[in-house]
Amino acid sequence: MHINDVAQASAALHELLSSEGPLTVLTGAGISTDSGIPAYRDHKGAWKSAPPMQHREYMASNQARQRYWARSLHGWPRLYYAKPNAAHQLLTQWQAQGLIGTIITQNVDGLHQRAGSNDVINLHGDANSMICMDCGQRSPRLDMHERCLTLNPSYASLSPQVGPDGDAFLEGDFSDFHVPSCLHCSGVLKPYVVYFGDNVPRPRVERAQQALENSGGLLVIGSSLMVFSGFRFARQAQQAAKPLALLNFGTTRADSIASLKLVAAIIPTLSNTDALTRIAQATTPN
Repeated sequence: MHINDVAQASAALHELLSSEGPLTVLTGAGISTDSGIPAYRDHKGAWKSAPPMQHREYMASNQARQRYWARSLHGWPRLYYAKPNAAHQLLTQWQAQGLIGTIITQNVDGLHQRAGSNDVINLHGDANSMICMDCGQRSPRLDMHERCLTLNPSYASLSPQVGPDGDAFLEGDFSDFHVPSCLHCSGVLKPYVVYFGDNVPRPRVERAQQALENSGGLLVIGSSLMVFSGFRFARQAQQAAKPLALLNFGTTRADSIASLKLVAAIIPTLSNTDALTRIAQATTPN
C-alpha cells in the first residue's frame, strides 16, 4: 500500500504501531536533514554529488587522506554541533513507551543517542570517534580536528559549502595539508566509521538481525536502502513475513517488497502519529 497524504500516513503508521507490538526501526540520512545535515542521495536514490570516500582509497593513498581531512576540517563541525530534531525525540519517546524497540541507524551523527534513545545500533559506526588502523587505539574526533587546525592554519580561513556526513565541497591541490598520525604509534588515523567498500562488523549485523527477529516488524525512516547494509534488514522482514513499512520522500530499494510505503514528510507524519497514539491511550478503558 502506497500513501502520499500525511494524515493518512500517520493513521496507517499508528495502526501498525498499535497492532504489531514493538517495531524495530531503521533510520537513514533523511531523518537528520532537519538537523541541518545534508543527505547523499536525492529522492530517486541517486547520488547528489560524487560518492563518498572508499575504504581502500583512504588506506592506500596519502593524497586521498589529505583531501579527506582538508574537506573534513569544514564539514565535520556540522555533524559535531548538530542537534536532534523532533523525529529523533519522538523515537526516543516511543522507545520509552514500548512502541518501538531497537533503533538501527545508518547514520554516524549520534543524534539518536543525543536525543536520549538507549537501544541504538550504529550500523556504520560513529563519526565523532577515531581509530588507529595500526594499533587500534580509540580517540575523540575532536582531538584530531584540533590537531588539523593547528597544523593547517591556512585552511581554517576557508568557507566551503558543507556536504553530507562531515564532508565539504572543496577542490584543489591538498599536497600541503598535514595529516596528523596516531600519537601512540604514528599509524594511520581513520574515523570510526564503515566506509564504502568496507564491511559492517559481523557481531553488529547479528545483533541487528536478532533485534528484528524479536520484534513485530520493521519501520524504515529516511533511507533509500540503496546500500546492502541496510537493505538486508528489509529483506529479512519480508522473508520472515513481518510488516515492512517505509517512510521516505522518494524511491527506495525495498519499494516492491514493502507492505506499507509512506511518501510523506517525516516530522509531520511522526508527530501526527504520536498525537493519535496519545488520543488512543487516553480513551482506552482501564
